Amino acid sequence: MNNVNRKSKAIIYTLLTIMACGLMIPLSKACDICGCGVGSYYIGILPDFNKRFIGLRYQHKSLLSHLGPTGNRTPITADETYQSIEMWGAWNIGQRWRVMAILPYNFNTRNIKGSGEQGKKNGMGDVVVMGYYKIFEEAKGTASNKMLVHSLWIGAGVKAPTGRYDAGERSNAAQDSPNNFQLGTASTDFMFNLAYDVRLMDLGVNVNTTYKLNTENKYDYRYANKFTANALAYYKFNVKNKVRIAPNAGITYETQPQDVVFGKYDVAQSGGNSTTGIVGVEVNMGKISFGGNYQSPLNQNLAGGRVEAGNRFLTHLSFSF
Repeated sequence: MNNVNRKSKAIIYTLLTIMACGLMIPLSKACDICGCGVGSYYIGILPDFNKRFIGLRYQHKSLLSHLGPTGNRTPITADETYQSIEMWGAWNIGQRWRVMAILPYNFNTRNIKGSGEQGKKNGMGDVVVMGYYKIFEEAKGTASNKMLVHSLWIGAGVKAPTGRYDAGERSNAAQDSPNNFQLGTASTDFMFNLAYDVRLMDLGVNVNTTYKLNTENKYDYRYANKFTANALAYYKFNVKNKVRIAPNAGITYETQPQDVVFGKYDVAQSGGNSTTGIVGVEVNMGKISFGGNYQSPLNQNLAGGRVEAGNRFLTHLSFSF
């Protein structure tokens, strides 16, 4: 039991250290920080699978940009919607390794009511490939004869510049608007992830932290590095040993400094931080898993108040084999 206590303390220390490192990132003003546009990848609770799964996800996100200095609407305020259909999947290799990939197709729309201007961009997004290593997985009985199960995964991956990038949007970034209305970033970026799951019988908590390291693209624009942390509490209901239903709720925190252009100039309308509440449900029926969640901003400071993130919705269907 002492060994378990020491290991638990080490896990908690590691998670708190990573969280603290993320919080020390300078808070400024956002583009993809609000979860919209390019470069945002939500993982959440993975579907139940033993070997591998493949599936589809749909995401819907909304954003207000070109707000006035006090956060009010102006004649050039834009209502932006970001939708994506993603093919995603994961493959467990042996007992400790996992490979995961996300292939998105994006649908972006923008409507400026004051001028009647409308914009639309549809196309392939930036593909992500992640590799994970399971540091440990343990199942232990407690003093009250309950089963405690927890696991810790560490991962790293790359985001390839497969989505189209419109260099003309960059000029708007200097005019009270983030350089967000893109299908891709035109840069090769790197992602680092730590995922911890702990469950006492059917009640569990899933914690995910991700740090995204962005590089400068060929158009001399570099999106800022981003830190994301989310925690979801869930409870698994077992229906006749055939269906598992897991309602869940939690919170996501995102933060990043300002974007940089020409290697030295900060983009004023970028960077920031946001806190988002999440409520959802996951359902598993043998090899079929499906679910979804609703995400609503609780607090945000994006682009110095010139940008406001709206609600988000995600749903998925996957098949394990």
